[in-house]
Amino acid sequence: MLLLRRGDVGQDVAEVRATLTKLGLLTDPHASRVFDLSVEHAVRTFQQQRGLITDGLVGPATYRALRDANYRLGDRPLAFLIAQPVTGDDVLTLQERLLELGYDAGRANGEFGQQTEQALRSFQSDYGLVVDGMCGPDTVRALRQLQPKVRGGRPVFLREQERVRRAGPRLSGKRIIIDPGHGGDDRGVVVDGVAEADLMLDLARLLEGKMAATGMEALLTRGPNNNPDESERARFANDAGADLILSLHLDANRSPHASGVASFHYGTGNGTSSTVGEGLAGFIQREIVARTGMQDCGTHPRSWDMLRMTRCTAVRVEMGYLTNAGDRERLMNPAFRDVVAEGVLVAVKRLYLLGKNDQPTGTFSLADLVRHEVTPQAG
Repeated sequence: MLLLRRGDVGQDVAEVRATLTKLGLLTDPHASRVFDLSVEHAVRTFQQQRGLITDGLVGPATYRALRDANYRLGDRPLAFLIAQPVTGDDVLTLQERLLELGYDAGRANGEFGQQTEQALRSFQSDYGLVVDGMCGPDTVRALRQLQPKVRGGRPVFLREQERVRRAGPRLSGKRIIIDPGHGGDDRGVVVDGVAEADLMLDLARLLEGKMAATGMEALLTRGPNNNPDESERARFANDAGADLILSLHLDANRSPHASGVASFHYGTGNGTSSTVGEGLAGFIQREIVARTGMQDCGTHPRSWDMLRMTRCTAVRVEMGYLTNAGDRERLMNPAFRDVVAEGVLVAVKRLYLLGKNDQPTGTFSLADLVRHEVTPQAG
C-alpha cells in the first residue's frame, strides 16, 4: 500500500511533485525527487481542497485523488469498464454536465459507472450522436455547446431531497446500513487497551436493536472478525438498496486536550454538497451534544469513499477522541453508548419528519419514536 511522507525519496515522490506542480500548488523548477516540507504543505492544501484528511501524507486516497486530478474532459475517451472502472476529474466533469442537461447520471463521484453510461447513451440518442456509451471528441463537443436545462440546484441532490419527502415520516420499513469502522485485525484507534473497532461495533449493535424496535431494517457492514474496505462497504450499501448509511468511528489526536463529536457528509472543495446529508449530520450533532454535553466539533463536507460512492445519503460520525481521557472514560460506559445510540436514532427520525410533529432537541425518547410508529400521523 502506497504511503509517502516527508523525508521519502524516489520516483513515486517525483510523480507526486509533478502533479502538484501541474495543479499550481508547488513550484518545482529542478524536478526534485524528495518529499520535503514544501511538498507536505502542498499536499495538505490539496487534501483540504478535496475534502480529504489533511495529514500531509500521500496514502491511497490522496494518491488516487492526485491521479484523478490530472484529467480534464476531452483528454481521453471515457467508457464503462466493469473490471476496472475509469475514474478522474474528467469523469466528474462529464457527470456534472449530464446532470445539468437533465440526464440522471447519479451522484457525481468521478467514477464512470453503469448509471453514467446510461445517461450518456440517452444524451447521445437525443442529440443524434452515435449511441455507443463512450465519451469521445464528438460527444465532448456536443456537451460543451449545449446550455443547461436544470437550474436552481444540482438535480441529483434535489432528487435526494424528494426521496426523503416521499418516504414519509414513519421509520418502519426503512432500510439503514450501520457501518462500524475498522474490524478484524484493524483495531482502529487503540489507547490503554481500548479499541475503536470494539466500541463502535457495540454501538452499532445497540443502534441496530433500537432501530428494530421501531420497525426499521438495520444491516451491519461487518462483524467482529472482518474489515471490508470503504469501497466494499459502499457496494454493500448500494446492493442492499439502503435508504441511509451511518458510519461510526472514533478519532485520535496528538493533543490529549482534543475532544468532542463531529459529523461528516458528502461534499467536495468545489461547492458540491449533499443537502440531505448535511441536514442529517446536523441533526446527529445537535442530538448527541444535547444528550451528552460533549464538545460540538461541527459538521463538515468530505469526499471519502463511504460518502462519495454510495447512491443514498451517507453520514460518518466521529463519536469522540479515544486519546482524550474524558471522552474515553465516557465511551467505555455502556450506558453512555446507549444514550448516543438513541440520539442517532432520533436524528434519523427528525430527518424524515421534515419539521412536522417534531419536539425540542434532546427530548425525544425511544418510547416516543415507537409511539409515533403506531399513532396515525397528522396530515
